[in-house]
Amino acid sequence: MTKETELYAPVKSFLEGQGYEVKGEIGACDVVGVRGGDDPVIVELKTAFSLSLFHQGVARLAMTDDVYIAVPRKTGKPFQRALKENTALCRRVGLGLITVRLSDKLVEVHADPVPYAPRKSKKRKGRLLKEFARRVGDPNDGGATRHGLITAYRQDAIRCARFLAVHGASKGAKVAEWAEVPTATRVMRDNHYGWFEKVSKGVYDLSTQGKKGLADFGDLAV
Repeated sequence: MTKETELYAPVKSFLEGQGYEVKGEIGACDVVGVRGGDDPVIVELKTAFSLSLFHQGVARLAMTDDVYIAVPRKTGKPFQRALKENTALCRRVGLGLITVRLSDKLVEVHADPVPYAPRKSKKRKGRLLKEFARRVGDPNDGGATRHGLITAYRQDAIRCARFLAVHGASKGAKVAEWAEVPTATRVMRDNHYGWFEKVSKGVYDLSTQGKKGLADFGDLAV
């Protein structure tokens, strides 16, 4: 089982290579490096990413801007995903991030502690507002899992399915007009939920799965 102390020697050696005098367990800090008149560098060590590690790092920012968190470098996709996500989080809260590969003591800096300047995505903001505007009512409880959520697209599919359940196989143009779903033909053709089946060119009917879908979602007001 990995111990935090196993990270200390590689991190100390790394900082000393940059001209710092390094000491461990100074006050509440795991690692402190001092170099001339520069601000001290603080590194908090943990055997894995955790919320408490970020809490410690943020608390150390009251003493210096140069604060890093350090964890062992692991293999596998779960760690790579965690590394990517936590690197982004470090940048947002102004912390640096270090990993240590214990097999050969390789120290790698993934982020330096600099003030965060977020970049806004106009495209993602536009998609958010478009979905908000298209969504009829408020059918989902905030915090629910993604599975089974009622999106504007699913609401359109429900309207098409309701129409077909009453009128039977119909042309897409008729469904679009009567169900008030301008994209009805595309929704039925793409058949994202497996609710529809093509009868002939431009004509669609409700599938067995579509009937089940109506039973699951049909009581929603859309």
